[in-house]
Amino acid sequence: MDLTGPVLGIESSCDETAAAVLAPDGAILAESVFSQTEDHARFGGVVPELAARAHLSHLPGLVAGVMEKAGVTPRDLGGVAATSGPGLIGGLIVGASFGKGMALANNLPFVAVNHLEAHALTPRLPGLLPGGAAFPYLLLLLSGGHCQCVAVEGLGRYRRLGTTLDDAVGEAFDKAAKLLGLPWPGGPYLERMAKEGDASRAPLPRPMFGRPGCDFSFSGLKTAVAQAVSKGQAAHADIAAAFQTSVAAVVADRARNALEMAPGATALVVSGGVAANSAVRASLSTVADKAGLPLVAPPIRLCTDNAVMVAWAGIERLRAGLTDPWDHAPRPRWPLDELSPAA
Repeated sequence: MDLTGPVLGIESSCDETAAAVLAPDGAILAESVFSQTEDHARFGGVVPELAARAHLSHLPGLVAGVMEKAGVTPRDLGGVAATSGPGLIGGLIVGASFGKGMALANNLPFVAVNHLEAHALTPRLPGLLPGGAAFPYLLLLLSGGHCQCVAVEGLGRYRRLGTTLDDAVGEAFDKAAKLLGLPWPGGPYLERMAKEGDASRAPLPRPMFGRPGCDFSFSGLKTAVAQAVSKGQAAHADIAAAFQTSVAAVVADRARNALEMAPGATALVVSGGVAANSAVRASLSTVADKAGLPLVAPPIRLCTDNAVMVAWAGIERLRAGLTDPWDHAPRPRWPLDELSPAA
């Protein structure tokens, strides 16, 4: 399908309200993200009702702003893409309904984007690699809600190789940070504290390290942090450094195994909020180098939830002639491998 104009992307799956306009070739014409962090920080986590109300309040102005900055009107667009799952259902309804309304009012195709697919396709955005990452590649999706190794074999063709058995890695970062007395969201604060610590002074376990396969587990590591803090076994900075070192080692170990399960991969890709962590990136860079593959990691601003990746996923799907009906319902749970054709 030939695109006749830019694509508007809308993201509202959690606590980031975002909009972006991309040209058909993937050039970013305008992007904007409204963070709700301050609204939720005093509760120590995202409050779904507050998040949905914030999306409802800020999304119309955000979309108008990126459209103006991009220099386009709704009728200039070639399509509208909105995250429709997985995520918090209130926010998903707000974003998907707004996107459908714009598309319907202007006779445009609508794409209901799987948030995980948007992360999975980000490395194909021109500019990260010349021409974008070529299929197939191995994706490590590391975020607050997800932790998966996925063989990305083509558009809509995803084979999950491993996942977490309990906590997602980003959730583990936030909970460990809370135990250390750090603000929410804890990941960036823990990384800064870890720079002042010595990991060798607070040895922590490395769950699943050395085991076959590429599943993850972080609940035991989180418990070990709680015990180290309560018993005063080391300075908080040392515990933070040890936690981060353990996570980076486990992620690298799982990635090595996943690459063996995905022969023919053209790249090792890391995406999601935890992809912004420098220790995790460094450990994966070593794995990729030894495998003779490039490590593809989005710019920091595109690791966390954003609408650029949603618009790009929309472009990829529109080019393949894939659109969604007006009655497509947002889904709080929407596994990535569910998009793959049945065996």
